[in-house]
Amino acid sequence: MSSGDFRRKWLAIIGIGEDGLDGLNPVGRSLLDQATVIVGGDRHLAMLPPEDTKERILWTSPIEDSINQIIQRRGQAVCVLASGDPMCYGIGVTLTRRIAIAEMTIVPAPSAFSLACARLGWSLTEIETLSLCGRNPALLNALLYPEVRLLVLSADKLTPATVAQLLTQQGFGDSQITVLERMGGTHERITEGIASTWTTTDLADLNTIAIHAHFASSSTPPPLHPSTLLPGLPDTAYHHDGQLTKREVRAITLSALAPLPGQLLWDVGAGCGSIAIEWLRSDRRCRAIAIEQHPIRLQCIADNAIALGTPTLTILAGAAPISLKGLPEPDAIFIGGGLTTPELFETCWQALRLGGRLVANAVTVESEHLLFQWQHELGGKLSRIAIQRAEPVGKFLGWKAMSPITQWLVMKQ
Repeated sequence: MSSGDFRRKWLAIIGIGEDGLDGLNPVGRSLLDQATVIVGGDRHLAMLPPEDTKERILWTSPIEDSINQIIQRRGQAVCVLASGDPMCYGIGVTLTRRIAIAEMTIVPAPSAFSLACARLGWSLTEIETLSLCGRNPALLNALLYPEVRLLVLSADKLTPATVAQLLTQQGFGDSQITVLERMGGTHERITEGIASTWTTTDLADLNTIAIHAHFASSSTPPPLHPSTLLPGLPDTAYHHDGQLTKREVRAITLSALAPLPGQLLWDVGAGCGSIAIEWLRSDRRCRAIAIEQHPIRLQCIADNAIALGTPTLTILAGAAPISLKGLPEPDAIFIGGGLTTPELFETCWQALRLGGRLVANAVTVESEHLLFQWQHELGGKLSRIAIQRAEPVGKFLGWKAMSPITQWLVMKQ
């Protein structure tokens, strides 16, 4: 590395544990000593010696204001103190979105997840991890299945009680909960309990929750929807008013949409939101916007998003295509209804990024006719989906056909 590389690295992000400055390695200590500006929370800044007269920046809310203050000091020796590993749900991730990695040095300390695994004897590669710092606790719903082991970063001392209540509501009241506080410091403490009887609130705000999920023995067997991230959840997983893409068709539709981590979906005419929700469940980095104008269906989308662990779903109340104006460019679009609405397809096609995928499902003869016209003009693949389900006919079973679906899949070239 040249001397010029060192000069460009004006920002240091140093992970610090409960043992404070004494736990810093020589590199971290040297970067802190050389800094002229130090950034951190109250807890971190309180670790500095009282005689230290360097400029200090305290994190503000919104945090964007503090980030702008850091960027304004580009070229000065700025040191950010962070808890544990700054790149594990930490400030390091946020800063690398605004500042090039070539301008910074990151010195991590052990993450809370690593420390918890060391205390519990868990393999970090075999567990689920989640942060609830500034995030909706309903995210946990997407990760629950019998016998799963989870580590959760708490927002504060009340988070364990919130998690225990959520587990109990989902039928996992027998789950083992372990709260690990101030790991690595002199005040480290471990508290254990069962979700359904959890009452402990005398905890430090800095804590990590370990969950070993057990379905309550007194409850009925867990439904399929909390335990699979594959497309095609049971129809019973959704609240709806009849506007629901049925399970088999939904699985085929998600396969055609082919979600990739970080991609954005427009679910146009979302109904109860099932396509957008299962797109989000495919990977926690996926993004989706559900566009719907019917008030009852809008409420169904919101309820389903919470219940199925996708509270990050953006719900847009309004009629397409007018409501689509100004939305971020999508990687994929699903049109499940309203195909005959004037300018709807044209607006969607124009908005779709190059290389993006559009999937449209038609039930009526009129909308099917439009798909034939568009396919003739733009290409793509047409499929006919016909599903039959066995249902009682007197004392016997008979096949009942669902309405056939014509599906068009096209990629924008």
